[in-house]
Amino acid sequence: MTTISPSRSERRDDSGCSATPSCDQTLDALSRALLAVTERTSTREVLQMIVESARTLVQADYAGLGVPDEYGTFAEFHAAGVSADQWRAIGPTPRGHGLLGVMMRDSRVYRCADVRTEPHFKGWPAAHPVIRSFLGVPIIDCGTTLGAIYVANGPDGAEFTAEDERLLGILAAHAAIALTRARMFERDRELTLLEERSRIAQDLHDAVAQKLFSLRLTIPAVEALVAKGDHERARVEFARMKELAGGALEELRAVITELRPPALREDGLVPALRKHVAVVSRLHPVDIRFTSNCDGRCALPEDIEDAVFRVAQEALHNAVRHAMPSVVTLDLRVDDDRVVLAVTDDGAGFTQDPSAMSGQHLGLASMRSRARRAGGRLRIDSAPGVGTTVRLEVPRESGGARESGGARESGGARE
Repeated sequence: MTTISPSRSERRDDSGCSATPSCDQTLDALSRALLAVTERTSTREVLQMIVESARTLVQADYAGLGVPDEYGTFAEFHAAGVSADQWRAIGPTPRGHGLLGVMMRDSRVYRCADVRTEPHFKGWPAAHPVIRSFLGVPIIDCGTTLGAIYVANGPDGAEFTAEDERLLGILAAHAAIALTRARMFERDRELTLLEERSRIAQDLHDAVAQKLFSLRLTIPAVEALVAKGDHERARVEFARMKELAGGALEELRAVITELRPPALREDGLVPALRKHVAVVSRLHPVDIRFTSNCDGRCALPEDIEDAVFRVAQEALHNAVRHAMPSVVTLDLRVDDDRVVLAVTDDGAGFTQDPSAMSGQHLGLASMRSRARRAGGRLRIDSAPGVGTTVRLEVPRESGGARESGGARESGGARE
């Protein structure tokens, strides 16, 4: 992590730069902070670098950064100065209550000597570290609040100064530019990946369909061999046909389902889902909504995140492409021992029983396979004209497929 501030014993007063540290030192520290923030292209990296830079720039014990969602709560919350054990003891991510929420709504700077005496101070978990002095600065771009930077507990218990406020204001202004740039970069990348996925999927569907059709045409010839009594030759040809057909199907599955967006690794499950929903919403005239109780801090094993993201991706793709819905809702619930994803649409509904559709339908086969590998269950409830719900339930911890964790389905099917 880049060091961006002088030692904690060196302070400034409200009049500006003092002899210790010098103005040059302060400007150098700020310059390094801005460079550290603006050189990142991942939104998650930018957010974490902003909060780390804010903490060290004003020599605070703690720092936080909240990013709002469309409902006025925090879509994401990043922190510095809080250990992993403290995070676990604190519990869920802040929801935007109290003073943090007031700042998000008012979009103004807030500085006080002891935040505990403020009328809006409420909702702080008992396990949260004790905080006193407080400074909050909004991150604003073109009148839109992108988030807010919070720092708490100045060095040796000192209050934050007007100079601290000025420095954080400069950092916040540059952070808005860096954050907007990172989001545009990731949206463009995600859109490119989605378009490429659709193109490759279509190309492979066409190519493999032709290959399977050719194989199907050879069946009468093999049947003729059987009728002539040339069973050995027919057996060899059947084995070859089966191998080719199986290989073509596995190749198709691998290419389509393993086009993995970097956002999942870089940002985590919830931010990746939010971004994917935003991209699909721009491509299809459908109201797509995403809700979750996780808010970016799921702490799930990679294989579980993979399974949940891919099932969400496939279920959403099927809904917007085939169901003609007006609304699609993705809901992710993360409990102590399980993860539940529900993708619901109000579209045309399935017309066949999924258990009768077997493995010839790639989307359903892929979702069933991922549910099994994650040790979970897949359930599909649907009826014509009513809509569809695809529900995935997997254990929170990795464990692979379990005997009791096979995929289960019910209802009709559409694909």
